[in-house]
Amino acid sequence: MNHTAIARSWVEHANGHRDFPLQNLPLGIFSRPGQAPRCGVAIGDAILDLEAVLAAGLFDGAAKAAVEATVGGALNAFFALGRTARVALRERLLALLGEGSEHQGALKAALHPASECELHLPAKIGDYTDFYVGIEHAKNVGKLFRPDNPLLPNYKYVPIGYHGRASTIRPSGTDVRRPKGQTLPAGQTEPSFGPCARLDYELELGIWIGQGNEMGQAIAIGDAAEHVAGYCLLNDWSARDIQAWEYQPLGPFLSKSFITSVSPWVVTAEALEPFRCAQPARAEGDPQPLSYLLDARDQAGGAFDIELEVLLLTARMREQNLPAQRLTLSNTRSMYWTVAQMVAHHSVNGCQLQPGDLFGSGTLSGAAPGSFGSLLEITEGGKHPVELASGEVRKFLEDGDELILRARCVRDGVASIGFGECRGTVVAAN
Repeated sequence: MNHTAIARSWVEHANGHRDFPLQNLPLGIFSRPGQAPRCGVAIGDAILDLEAVLAAGLFDGAAKAAVEATVGGALNAFFALGRTARVALRERLLALLGEGSEHQGALKAALHPASECELHLPAKIGDYTDFYVGIEHAKNVGKLFRPDNPLLPNYKYVPIGYHGRASTIRPSGTDVRRPKGQTLPAGQTEPSFGPCARLDYELELGIWIGQGNEMGQAIAIGDAAEHVAGYCLLNDWSARDIQAWEYQPLGPFLSKSFITSVSPWVVTAEALEPFRCAQPARAEGDPQPLSYLLDARDQAGGAFDIELEVLLLTARMREQNLPAQRLTLSNTRSMYWTVAQMVAHHSVNGCQLQPGDLFGSGTLSGAAPGSFGSLLEITEGGKHPVELASGEVRKFLEDGDELILRARCVRDGVASIGFGECRGTVVAAN
């Protein structure tokens, strides 16, 4: 799939680009001022307008059908075509954008500076499910509330998840309005209503579903990876004080549904192939997955080695011209369950998955300090505030704070690729 480090593009700023070299080619929906949203491909600091390339007659066969499926400002129909279409489009784009392409003149007119474009959600999201597969996060949070029994008995048997709210998923850059809700202040016996005081972030991997399944027909674990179209970053913003009061007995509700942020580029499964790795071995004494969740090929290469980073930029830091401060450096290898296991489990009861459905992985924390994916963990519920270079401290997020999520894949012998950023700035409650 042309993933060697030496493959170069005639788009010079793409060569060695931190996120979007020729080897990545993520898909997204963008618009230029005064124009309707359409599908584009990130290449360096530019976006290639696929509809313009289609109009120039530079696609044919399966690649042409793939681009035609993107027309209308959403990737759902393209996702539904599956891997064959993605590979055909990728191979044609590699040829068109690769060094020595004979179509450079026609393509230059279809390239637009990314800084001049607006990015939108890549698909119309029918359903959103948030999982809980980051075992270190589960243990860290469990220790805060159940020191003697951090993990509940089902955790190592079931890929835990809950149905989230699709209507408030927004692309990177959308402001995060501080939510209001009921909370039970410490020492009180009755709840009060008002703005959330313990606003938090959660560092997650987003998973875009490609081909779905018919209702009543489970997706087999050996086939599950073929039902994933691509990946993004996801910030599951969380109102911890609202959550603490509402989550028993049915789990998260208003504490999670006010906004979920995603990075706008879909990094395809094919672009991530070189960064697959074996699923980490389970700890001694842990149960093996039940048979419907166990596949030798998935165990050998169903995990990913993706470096994850969280940075915080406060209003005062901006005033002092200070750079964003890193809070977290983690990795997707902390996932206790693979993406294929999540897909297989979600459908095993006959639940229908559809193109453009979105999964969240759950918070992906590492085992060591510095790798925790939420302030709840970093500050131990607010007991140990984070000290910032500006002289400020944070137990939880304050108005004016901007959270930045990043992800990067690095491996010897292949070009590094990234996901772009997932940003959100907290603004005051209405």
